[in-house]
Amino acid sequence: MPVTEDGVMYEDGELQRRGGRTVAWRWWGEPGGTPVLRLQGTPGSRLYRHPNPAIQRDLGVRYLMADRPGYGGSTRLPGRGVAEIADDLAVLLDHHELDRVPVMGTSGGGPHVLAVAAKHPGRITAVSVIVGASPLEPNEVDRLVGVNAAGYAAAERGWDALHELLAQVRVRLLGDEGMAGVLSDAPPEDRAIMRDPAWQRISRTNTAEALRQGAEGWTDESMALHHPWDFDVTQIRSTVTWWHGDNDMNAPLSAAQRAAARLRSVDLRVWHNEGHFASLTHEAEIVRELLSRSA
Repeated sequence: MPVTEDGVMYEDGELQRRGGRTVAWRWWGEPGGTPVLRLQGTPGSRLYRHPNPAIQRDLGVRYLMADRPGYGGSTRLPGRGVAEIADDLAVLLDHHELDRVPVMGTSGGGPHVLAVAAKHPGRITAVSVIVGASPLEPNEVDRLVGVNAAGYAAAERGWDALHELLAQVRVRLLGDEGMAGVLSDAPPEDRAIMRDPAWQRISRTNTAEALRQGAEGWTDESMALHHPWDFDVTQIRSTVTWWHGDNDMNAPLSAAQRAAARLRSVDLRVWHNEGHFASLTHEAEIVRELLSRSA
């Protein structure tokens, strides 16, 4: 039964996958809105939403979101790659009797939306990658915020080293520091967005849900994103718009350019003098453009 939070209607549920895994999902928006499959960043949960609910209402869209394995209410899948999540999302579409939908993914959600478009091309009408994560070259690491640079170095040493680091970062994220404290060395434009009280409240709720099982799911996903993608991007048939800031210190633009160059039909749109959280100021533009390609 749908309920309302800050004027936004939502509905939660779960579905069961083979082997007994649970996938927790949430609809954001009123029934009857245009369905969009939306994937949140890393770490993140189905509770993520934009701080301004009027944008979603004005565009008449309804977002279907899901916790990836090990986050929120979804069962962990140790050793997973990126591609497995595409099958979870296809089953999620079946569960909701959705044939074909547009899909958008932010940050760590970016590779996952490309994976579902590659593995299930008949289900996806259009793709938007927003500040998408991409495998890095070693010379790009010095362009990262400190916690991400430390994460890259730990991932090079293996799962255990990365888990030890992320378990410590999890304590900081769930404590007084929050995301703004952990990313205190982010570009000034990102820090300005993180000072917004509405953003802080949503960020804390989203992060607490994402990491309530611990840091294991976050580590699994981060290792999957650290390695080359385990799906064939040439199988993507839908158009892709990739949005990125040229001052992104979480996912460097150079890595995004390298990844986008592998796609057959891509429009790379660069925001100048903007960082990783730039998409919050461009939400309406991003969604409107996605819908224009999803007919």
